[in-house]
Amino acid sequence: MTTLDLKGSYWVRLYGAPGELKAERRGENVVTTVGKEFVASFLKSAAAAAATFTCKYMAVGTDSTAEAVGNTALGTELARTTGTASYTSGGIYNIVATFASGTGTGAIVEYGLFSSSTGGTLFSRDTEPVVNKGANDSLIVAYELTIS
Repeated sequence: MTTLDLKGSYWVRLYGAPGELKAERRGENVVTTVGKEFVASFLKSAAAAAATFTCKYMAVGTDSTAEAVGNTALGTELARTTGTASYTSGGIYNIVATFASGTGTGAIVEYGLFSSSTGGTLFSRDTEPVVNKGANDSLIVAYELTIS
């Protein structure tokens, strides 16, 4: 039997109004049990040509509770936005999302990748040291999933 290992990383960059880099974080995440089920379900539906992969919605929140495979949502979600998906050879799936000024303002410590713009499946979750996003700041969150 062959196993499939899912491993993800988040990169976060906070920019001030004049485009100045104010903070940067990088962390490994936990791919949730329901996230793994989502991949398995997608592979099945893709084989049947019945569905499209929709896991491209990035969310940020303020709950610093450690991530766990049983998570199904962020602890305290502040905002969610649609990311841009891309594929890199070597089995790497990338999502980059921008939280513009006025969106997701607060003490951000958690990040999540979802299958829908509201609700949906939490594919992965990560907690990192706080990034304080002011009302005039923009935040770029990049997620990389390596399938090996």
